[in-house]
Amino acid sequence: MGEIKSAREIAMAKLAQLGEITEEERLRWKYVPEGARLAAGYLGGDCNLIAELGKYDEKQKEYIIEGLNDTLIRNINLPDNDLLKQKNKRAMDGLKAIKKDRVGLENIYSKIRHIFEHYQNMGEQQKKQAYLALKTEFEAQVRQALKQQLGSAVGIKIDVEKQPQFQAEWRRRLTQLNSEYLKLLDELRQELKAIS
Repeated sequence: MGEIKSAREIAMAKLAQLGEITEEERLRWKYVPEGARLAAGYLGGDCNLIAELGKYDEKQKEYIIEGLNDTLIRNINLPDNDLLKQKNKRAMDGLKAIKKDRVGLENIYSKIRHIFEHYQNMGEQQKKQAYLALKTEFEAQVRQALKQQLGSAVGIKIDVEKQPQFQAEWRRRLTQLNSEYLKLLDELRQELKAIS
């Protein structure tokens, strides 16, 4: 029968298996989250990226930029409202400040802007049409149900938009409509991560 080990002994054994922590790992663990924190401050308008980056040496800056990069890219989203549009612009401007490949960056930004324009123009139109179709569909279902229960639904005003089932179905359809745009945007986010 084997001996029973304490949680501390098990943890120490696992640490021993990992081996010695390298200086690179220590720097990454410390400075990537620092970069994410700087990005959050920058997106909130509380931070000047260039000035903040100047406070670190080249090795630290490498990991700070990694954290900045990931956080800024994650904050590029579909422009559903003015606040998101401003956040997108701020995130994209922040990436311009830290990326070296300006041409590659601008090529990807061009594609992102195209998606955003299409989303705002055609996507808005698609949403309105889908909303009206869903509303008509729900009204017909409710009228049919009332007719079966009461024998007649004449003169009854139906506001299906406030019904929880309608709202749930609309959210589902909206997610479905947005999924294609999100798929394209995710692909471009991956391209952004890949350029230096």
